[in-house]
Amino acid sequence: MSSLKEAIENGKTSLGIELGSTRIKAVLIDESHKPVASGSYDWENQLENGIWTYALSEVWKGLQGSYQALKEDVKKQYGAELTVVGSMGISAMMHGYLVFDKEGNQLVPFRTWRNTTTGQAAEELTELFQYNMPLRWSLSHLYQAILNGEEHLPRIDFMTTLAGYIHWKLTGRRVIGVGDASGIMPIDAETKNYYGRMLAQFNDLIGDKGYPWKVEDILPEVLCAGDAAGELTEEGAKLLDPAGSLKAGVPCCPPEGDAGTGMVATNSVEKRTGNISAGTSGFAMIVLEHELKKVHPEIDLITTPDGSLVGMAHCNTCTSDLNAWVGLFREFAESMGIKADMNEIFGTLYNKALEGDTDCGGLLAYNYFSGEPMTKVEEGRPLFVRKPDSRFNLANFMRAHLLSSLGALTTGMEILFKEEGVQADEIVGHGGLFKTKGVGQRMVAAVMNVPVVVMETAGEGGAWGIALLAAYMKDRAEGESLGAYLSNRVFAGEKGERVEPDAKDVEGFQVFNKRYAEGLAIERAAGAHLL
Repeated sequence: MSSLKEAIENGKTSLGIELGSTRIKAVLIDESHKPVASGSYDWENQLENGIWTYALSEVWKGLQGSYQALKEDVKKQYGAELTVVGSMGISAMMHGYLVFDKEGNQLVPFRTWRNTTTGQAAEELTELFQYNMPLRWSLSHLYQAILNGEEHLPRIDFMTTLAGYIHWKLTGRRVIGVGDASGIMPIDAETKNYYGRMLAQFNDLIGDKGYPWKVEDILPEVLCAGDAAGELTEEGAKLLDPAGSLKAGVPCCPPEGDAGTGMVATNSVEKRTGNISAGTSGFAMIVLEHELKKVHPEIDLITTPDGSLVGMAHCNTCTSDLNAWVGLFREFAESMGIKADMNEIFGTLYNKALEGDTDCGGLLAYNYFSGEPMTKVEEGRPLFVRKPDSRFNLANFMRAHLLSSLGALTTGMEILFKEEGVQADEIVGHGGLFKTKGVGQRMVAAVMNVPVVVMETAGEGGAWGIALLAAYMKDRAEGESLGAYLSNRVFAGEKGERVEPDAKDVEGFQVFNKRYAEGLAIERAAGAHLL
């Protein structure tokens, strides 16, 4: 404890802060990259005038709250005052629309990634670029505003992401990490910068509008992991720590998006590696060896924090319906007078699924709490369906719901693996699906036919990931890649729990998946008729 106290007081630490959709978390790590203190602040987005948003005043309230909680944790654990940090970084939810005028005034409320009002813009830009432009990407929001003729457009001086905005205010630098930039518009993996061709195409597209800017003039400068991205200014230090204890001059790494910090936290930045996050929503990312052969609206193309191309499949719902059924079984247990421990209930039910038929005995489930663009379902209706002769038992029931939680995600992964020939050596799993040892891993291994690993550190999350990026910027050796730094210094010796695909599981899932695809008509009909 005394050595940690000394390290904290002498700034031999790195600080990472990540703004997630429901929590802002600050993590302080030591020179061995282990978290030594943390603090958090809970927040929620607001629906105002049909737009999902966070007020910037709430952004700063949350940042200050999480940092204050971190300071208190340092004081409680080590009896030390946090006044100096060796390096730091900011991460946040990617995408969305934040624009400012020359005086730094916000022009319209922050439009987050959750807003899907950009359909026309995304479709037209995808056709123009011949490159998938998802609804939530910043350039889609900008072009939709142009299509709508919004009055603020001529006054735009700067457009950025949430992480880019905070970094700007803390350091004065209008920069962004390449991974976060890849959620603004497509990135050229060769130049590790915005595609020059697409910048020119966009400028030509809006040339008749007469705006006093070109798109490259209003975007943040792109930096890669390891690049210096400025220092915490006096004003920035006071913004983060109004008490005035934190000293200015802290070196800052490029601000990053939550996808990139997730890759770092799971050691998934090298080619042929990947990770899957399975919680309320689900996504899987594979670091690609080359560009895809064609445009797929189901696949987002982003980058790692050091600029390698990543294919990402994202689905809106994952474990919510599964959790609801587990909650129902808890209610039954309590009604029988049985003391209900949720960890025990989850463990029992999840492990029961391993006893089921590999094809789930003819059972079928859909976990759609909302519409699912991945499978072209507009309205979500959680469903469980079976034929009279299906093998209806608890094991098959649980297995069907576990595989259903991955059903929409499978659509995207099959495009990558089967249509595009993408290969992955292993997938690192994190999120609620993997809390019961071995079960979620086995299901994902069956779905992807790839070994699945769960590491003890995977639960540390994106705040830890951006702290690692800050440490990498400060400590890396000349020519040391991010992948080498993570493998040799951060994750050295940590192999995690690895589950290989079982041939019978893989074969059974293919039968279930065919039934799942054919049954989507039932799900769509439920959305149309169950109002």
